[in-house]
Amino acid sequence: MKTNKKTITSLVIALLFFSLLSQAQDVSEKNKFSLVFGLNQPILLRGFNVEGNYWMKKWVIDYSHGFNLHADGKFVADEYERQRVNFKITHSLGVGIGYRLTKSFNLRFEPKLHIYETYYEQSTENSIVNFNTYTLGFGAYYRWMPFEKREGFVKGITIVPSVRYWHKVGSSLQNDQFSYFNTATNQNELLNAPNIGAANTPWILNISVGYTFWNHNQRQ
Repeated sequence: MKTNKKTITSLVIALLFFSLLSQAQDVSEKNKFSLVFGLNQPILLRGFNVEGNYWMKKWVIDYSHGFNLHADGKFVADEYERQRVNFKITHSLGVGIGYRLTKSFNLRFEPKLHIYETYYEQSTENSIVNFNTYTLGFGAYYRWMPFEKREGFVKGITIVPSVRYWHKVGSSLQNDQFSYFNTATNQNELLNAPNIGAANTPWILNISVGYTFWNHNQRQ
């Protein structure tokens, strides 16, 4: 992946983002761990996603990993529908570091890696091309614990809606493209590395559900 102006701009924005937030409000709770599972992945993409969050006084660190996500070309963009290709994202993974503006709301900087396989429609054999894409972006997350004032198991139930913008900064394909002879259209085609978000955009909306674990001796 070649360094370009967009990559440098994203990194500069990230540095400014955290410097501007250095004076944001304090958050009293710390040292909790959340384990959550995305709903979009099994419902829309026939795959699976798990995310772990470690909550500190002002910061949150996460690791997220999606497995076997299926993106049908007709739902990604017209060019992939015309070429009759589908994508299988075998792994979509990365870390995030975020600042807690309130107890529940946080903003995160997120570098991610996405590993693709490409197949013709109605086929899961003989991938046309395998490649990786790399994204840098931001996410806005709201951790809602609807029963946190109750005692017992239900206290830790966690729901996390999120909005993310993951900008593609490069791929393992030369010039982010792959030229090949398409046996479905019977002509030479140019396959562009797609964006990871909805409808070939950088935008991702999701809701995750899971559980937050805490030290029972810790003040809530």
